[in-house]
Amino acid sequence: MRLQDLIDLIPRLTTDEDPWANIHETYEKEYFDVFDLRTFFPPERNVQHEIPLEPGHVPPCQRPYRISPREMEELRKQIREMIDAGIIQPSSSPYAAPVIFVPKQDGTLRMCVDYRALNKITIKDKFPLPKMDELLNCLEGARYFSKIDLKSAYYQVRVKEEDIPKTAFNTRYGHYEFRVMPFGLTNAPATFQKLMNSIFADSMEKFLVVYLDDILIFSKTAEEHDKHIRYVLDRLREHQLHAGLQKCRFFQTEIEFVGYLLTAEGIHILELELELVT
Repeated sequence: MRLQDLIDLIPRLTTDEDPWANIHETYEKEYFDVFDLRTFFPPERNVQHEIPLEPGHVPPCQRPYRISPREMEELRKQIREMIDAGIIQPSSSPYAAPVIFVPKQDGTLRMCVDYRALNKITIKDKFPLPKMDELLNCLEGARYFSKIDLKSAYYQVRVKEEDIPKTAFNTRYGHYEFRVMPFGLTNAPATFQKLMNSIFADSMEKFLVVYLDDILIFSKTAEEHDKHIRYVLDRLREHQLHAGLQKCRFFQTEIEFVGYLLTAEGIHILELELELVT
């Protein structure tokens, strides 16, 4: 047999020997509803976002910030998309926060609401976020890792009905309020962690760790790992939570997770590349 014939044979042998090589395609087919890319208004759950405010506060009402022509066009587009998806609705609230735009890595613009004034008068939720060192201690002996990325995670949590007017924001195209949890609210991380803890309470730190919207699954054998992944996907389906397949990673022997590189040999802190802006 020629050398080239042997080289051509390697990929086929590798695939035949590894029954998990294309498992992501199986998950995509079996859990098509979990990986549905459409935006859905979330169902009622036992955890909703609440915005308790200090007694005697005056509703903060700010004028819109000045924005560029490109941002105006993007604002019009994103408002229409969010209305169509049921994320926002027209508002007559006395609250009003301004909008800002943040550039994303791909060059597009993300619309954000500047909730600093609202956050100042919000009673802080003391629900604890996990400590990374305690989470990572659970990984001893793990050889397989998977990571599930929830699509627009905060938008998958409802705002409590009576608190919706507090999320109102002002634009030159109208006054709107969020029906789902927007980015920028001071207690949003606590609310989301609360939701994740309630959904995965019976598996936390056994084969699963969750830090906000980052879900990590870890196992000692491939067979166990498949069962653990299916357990997580089943729970997401049960609670009508959706994941973005493109950012999910399955059956990895090393994986990045909130600033760490996880491998069967150990845990390494990733070096952050800092750029100086002059």
